[in-house]
Amino acid sequence: MLRYKINAQSRAHELASFTVNEGNYPFGITPNSESASPMDLLLGAFAACVLKNVERFSGILKFEYESASIEIQGFRSDKPPALHAIDYTLKIKSNDPKLNTALLMKNLEKFGTIYNTLKQCSEINGNVEIIKC
Repeated sequence: MLRYKINAQSRAHELASFTVNEGNYPFGITPNSESASPMDLLLGAFAACVLKNVERFSGILKFEYESASIEIQGFRSDKPPALHAIDYTLKIKSNDPKLNTALLMKNLEKFGTIYNTLKQCSEINGNVEIIKC
């Protein structure tokens, strides 16, 4: 089993941040904060999971790509506070005919750690668009 360690800190009425390895990530803790919220960070982790797995599966499924990007919308209720749904569009810039989007999606859904964690409590809907180079 892998182990993760995060250190976080906050100052009353100001900002908070957490540290991972050598990176520091600030986030807002007040209602009017302009910094990323914890929900933004959660959806950012989902984006990182998908993009990391595009890279991983490009090697396993043997396809080439120039770049990938993801657009995400999260839908949250206030009472009770919860993330109910995630809609995303994954855009991959590639001319490789070996890029099988259905197989890539199947692998993203099956092997993404954050993806699998969030799908236990939220509906996830996504699609892949191929953009020719």
